[in-house]
Amino acid sequence: MPRLMLTDEFWPKLEKILLQEAIYDKRDLRMTVEDVLYRMRVGCPWRDLPEAFECWNSIYKRFNAWSSTNKWGRVFKALIIDPDREWEFIDGGYVKVHQHSSGAVGQEAASHWEKPYGECHEEPFGR
Repeated sequence: MPRLMLTDEFWPKLEKILLQEAIYDKRDLRMTVEDVLYRMRVGCPWRDLPEAFECWNSIYKRFNAWSSTNKWGRVFKALIIDPDREWEFIDGGYVKVHQHSSGAVGQEAASHWEKPYGECHEEPFGR
């Protein structure tokens, strides 16, 4: 079975929001939401959902029905009110900066290149 995304701690919070938005699934609401989240995370076609999940067509139809009535949009807006910040971070590899920015506070850009040759402990290029 694929790795699940919803923790037991988070599920009651999400379930309450889903039921307020009239998102019902008599069989297993949690597994249906897991199926949709798995598909969104992996980005696979609906037909390629693992067999451990429900029938792909049933999940697709529920997702489309909930999306066409903007229920997912309202769920996401409700989740924004009280976000789970456990995994929130900024990866410096994706933060755009000015091309001439230096990085160290109070240090001039490229100051390490301006040292006199005599202060260098190694000869350039291994000589």
